[in-house]
Amino acid sequence: MAQVFTGAAVFDGLRLMPDATLRVENGRVSAPGPGVEVRLQGGILAPGLIDLQVNGGGGRMVDGATTIETLAALCACHARLGATSILPTLITDAPEVTERVVQAGIKAAAQNLPGFLGLHLEGPHLDPRRKGAHDPTLIRPMTEADLARLLRAAALLPSLMVTLAPEAVSPDQITRLAAAGVIVSLGHSDCSHAAAAAAVAAGARAVTHVFNAMSPLGSRAPGLVGAALTLPVHAGLIADGLHVAPETIRIAMAASPKRLFLVSDAMATAGSELTELQLNGRRILRRDGCLRLKDGTLAGADLTLPQAIAVMRGLGTEVEVALAMATSRPAAIVTY
Repeated sequence: MAQVFTGAAVFDGLRLMPDATLRVENGRVSAPGPGVEVRLQGGILAPGLIDLQVNGGGGRMVDGATTIETLAALCACHARLGATSILPTLITDAPEVTERVVQAGIKAAAQNLPGFLGLHLEGPHLDPRRKGAHDPTLIRPMTEADLARLLRAAALLPSLMVTLAPEAVSPDQITRLAAAGVIVSLGHSDCSHAAAAAAVAAGARAVTHVFNAMSPLGSRAPGLVGAALTLPVHAGLIADGLHVAPETIRIAMAASPKRLFLVSDAMATAGSELTELQLNGRRILRRDGCLRLKDGTLAGADLTLPQAIAVMRGLGTEVEVALAMATSRPAAIVTY
């Protein structure tokens, strides 16, 4: 029997409709019609949140030990935290680890794992000058063998996002990835605005965690930050108030009001009581709402998408915009 929800506002991905009616039948939103009324006491009914950068959760990480069971646990963990669809994310690692994670992702896709959108490979084809928390000994330029592996993965995964630096790849490699449906995202790069523009012309269409681990916006050198805010690309934002200052978020929203989307960059600590974890053999400490390496480098985020939405609302972002940044905007990227 269908259920008809009343008494709450309904967000459809773009608009917030006060006192709307939402009918659900067999677990899916359906056309208006009869059903058992479920009267709510206010609030907002919104689509499940979509997180395109999830390193871990529930005490688990995407790493060399990842299996389909790991991916299932991550999807279930983040569904409880509000993100019902995710891209599990592997940061820079050895080729054999990448292949192991890809094979787990292919199995997850074949089994229609609930909440699994595909994979995000953040590296290893980055610029070591902007390594962030990535292990610099594992960062390397893209080879033809690397490209071939990515193209094979793209053919078998529902979505594949690859974060790379223009310095570590050729324009032709970007074009071939994009032609295969890979979401090419620029990040961990010290590139110029011109180099970023060339990468976008070649097929890149996103920027990973804007402002973090990239060439900054300068008066005469706009850098990758300037490219993220002026070129026709979507840009992920870690809105925890730590990775990007609140005032900087306001500037970014003014410069690119319709292309920023929220990511958690969550680590194994999400949805758990962990106080520390290991990343490529290095100790990460969870303190005061953030995750840092011993030298103080931020290493992922202690954040969920509902918390990021709350931060955006606290900065004065309209509720429709804040919700879109975690629903329809990331959805548009993976369904392009």
